[in-house]
Amino acid sequence: MAVFLGTPAAAVPALAAFSDVVDVDLVVTRPDRPKGRRRTLVPPPVKVAAEEWGMPVAQPASRAELLGVMEAAAPEVALVVAYGRILSPDVIATSTLGFLNVHFSLLPRWRGAAPVERAILEGDETTGVSLMLIDQGLDSGPVLAVIETPIGEDETGGSLTARLSYLGAKMVDDIVPEFMAGRVVPAPQFSGGVTEAPPLSREEARIDGSWDADRAARAVRAFRPRPGAWVDIDGEAVKIHGAARSDADVEPGIVVAIAGTPFLGLEQGALELARVQAPGKQPVSGREWMNGRRGEPGRVRPAG
Repeated sequence: MAVFLGTPAAAVPALAAFSDVVDVDLVVTRPDRPKGRRRTLVPPPVKVAAEEWGMPVAQPASRAELLGVMEAAAPEVALVVAYGRILSPDVIATSTLGFLNVHFSLLPRWRGAAPVERAILEGDETTGVSLMLIDQGLDSGPVLAVIETPIGEDETGGSLTARLSYLGAKMVDDIVPEFMAGRVVPAPQFSGGVTEAPPLSREEARIDGSWDADRAARAVRAFRPRPGAWVDIDGEAVKIHGAARSDADVEPGIVVAIAGTPFLGLEQGALELARVQAPGKQPVSGREWMNGRRGEPGRVRPAG
């Protein structure tokens, strides 16, 4: 008996790989969620894939329901990829060999819910994927294998997550059979170099004139597509979809047009606003947005 637990699109490649090396008897994912103005229930990507591939699906809505599902399944092995809920010790105890987890960082760096975005935001040059055995801590269990990869200069939180998801799937293909045969033994994580990657919030994605230009440029990449970097310009929350660091001499906290392109003044430089989205509007180029303002400068309201 093997069980897979995962929810977003980034977990689907690992589900496919897991099904290549074991018979997946059950897929556990989060409940369907309402979306859009009509609040239509939309299934998570893992459920869509599992049903298409003929796999049974369970969607427990509470910790108690999850425990009941796992006790009934009593799997020999379970694989977790971005399931979206911390597993209790009672749940972990239901599997004979334990719960494996594909984590999108080089543990012990970036333990937590947002490792990919944190790595980009903090300017890490490399990241990777760790296959670990879940214990009672937060991403603190022993590691079976890692794959390291450089972070591209233009990679976003979304594009890097997608790339790591396929590296994780390769690791599942290569390592899970070896683990189940007893030929791979998990090793404890290093005690040094631990960093945390807490969940992202919309407020922390808010850029203002006090930000360093390099960090602001990384934030635009890290927070794309979620929660989306944004700036309050003259009382409007303007989302930044694309930007580049610039040495343009612009007063911090002011948005001005230079040759028709908007630049946001920051500390130690500026941010060229390549693609933005005003409230209630579709994303447009920075130049189009500035034309809509008739080239008028804007003032950025400070956060807090």
